[in-house]
Amino acid sequence: MPTALRLGGRAVYVPDLPGFGLSDKPPAVLDVGQHAEAIAALTDTLGIASAAILGNSFGCQVAVELVARRPDLVAALILVSPTTDPAAATMTGQLRRLLRDLPREDWRQMPILARDLRDAGPRRIIATLRHAVEDHIDAKLPAISVPTLLVRGDRDPIAPARWVDHAVALTPNGHTLTIAAAHNVVTTAGPQLAAAVDTFLHSTADLGGHRE
Repeated sequence: MPTALRLGGRAVYVPDLPGFGLSDKPPAVLDVGQHAEAIAALTDTLGIASAAILGNSFGCQVAVELVARRPDLVAALILVSPTTDPAAATMTGQLRRLLRDLPREDWRQMPILARDLRDAGPRRIIATLRHAVEDHIDAKLPAISVPTLLVRGDRDPIAPARWVDHAVALTPNGHTLTIAAAHNVVTTAGPQLAAAVDTFLHSTADLGGHRE
């Protein structure tokens, strides 16, 4: 991941959610809470007492649920292109936004996207999308007390500015950042995102809010 490679000087873990990427493929499709439990179990196994958690897209919902279930594990949150915008919290609404987004994808990303779709399979992708739209991240954000940075690219139709502005207003210790000329920020604007994350984590450390 371009962003992870740029986060020098830190121990960085990039786990695949169960059923995706190179992870095991459980027969059942995990919901948001079950994914959060899987990340909590991994964190416990690695012996990480407290960490900054970066979620991308659906991963933001998992990260927020992780804070709700295991606040002891999370010192700071970075939510990149968070789903699901309540204004499009249906399967149809999200698919429409995805179709708007695909033509804007960097052509170099297409083989990666195709491989991800193949590895997960259509059943898992559709079921995960259903779990995503049924999970109300906006109802959980007001309870988050850790420093939280919400990031979007200014060309991202899945996480529009109106939704991210609303989400940061709901988050007590929330901050927002828009990266210019980007839509899939984690992969197409890795250097800019990594620099922003470094700045954010340094600022939280200065306030006593982050331990590495």
